[in-house]
Amino acid sequence: MHRTKRTALFAALIFLLASCAPPSKALAPLQAGFRYSSYGPPYNPGPEYWANTGEKMAAKFKDATPSALWIVGIINDDGVYLNFDCEAKDPKIRCGFADLNEKTLTLFDEKGYEVWLQVEPGNANMDELIEIVLNKYKHHPSVVGFGLDVEWYKSTNGPEGQPITDEEAKRWVAAIRKINPNYYLFLKHWDAEWMPPTYRDGLVFIDDSQQFESFDQLVDEFAAWGKKFEPAPVGFQYGYPADKKWWSKLQDPPAEIGQAILDRAPNTIGLFWVDFTLFDIFPPQ
Repeated sequence: MHRTKRTALFAALIFLLASCAPPSKALAPLQAGFRYSSYGPPYNPGPEYWANTGEKMAAKFKDATPSALWIVGIINDDGVYLNFDCEAKDPKIRCGFADLNEKTLTLFDEKGYEVWLQVEPGNANMDELIEIVLNKYKHHPSVVGFGLDVEWYKSTNGPEGQPITDEEAKRWVAAIRKINPNYYLFLKHWDAEWMPPTYRDGLVFIDDSQQFESFDQLVDEFAAWGKKFEPAPVGFQYGYPADKKWWSKLQDPPAEIGQAILDRAPNTIGLFWVDFTLFDIFPPQ
């Protein structure tokens, strides 16, 4: 081959490789932990409690990685309040005065966690929220992505939300990957119809249904969620007070419910006990 042609071909190949986004790093095969919010538990026992609790939950499942759905933004009027200091252009994004996450995230890093940073956005600008949250905490190796509670997406009068379109999901995944190509996006709701119809790349689908009449009803519904989205990864949030009438009778509620879910929904990668009853299962010392 002529030298100039070979040089041109090599340069074209380098350009092509440079322009291709690197493949996303896979999540752990199974994450097990808890969901945290500022309003869920009676009080905040501190970083050590959260770090230890995720490890205890993960220990209930073979080869599970400790994990947390860590809520950094809660619904506030028609927007969102972020529990750390920041600056925002959107007036519907309110910033805190002190960082309430850094110490705990640092412990999560040390303990090998995989952590999701979640928001309840209301009518706040999602693109700006993604940028603010992930740029704030992207230095933490424990952070694996961003989470949206769809119940509070463009919904301020009650937890119902607005269905997510394929176009929205694709745009948000692209925004997340712009910050870190290994990040994922989770979308959470109890109704599968609120999820994007066909878009699946870079997404994890989390079901947070509650008010089940029995153990079997929960497992049947969660199995249907897994089937709906397979082979995409799914996760489940369970342990609500509304279901305590039956799960409190189990010998080990997180383990027994979680294992039943895994048996019926093999594409499950996340099992999360809710913070509303976390102290019942893992009492602070």
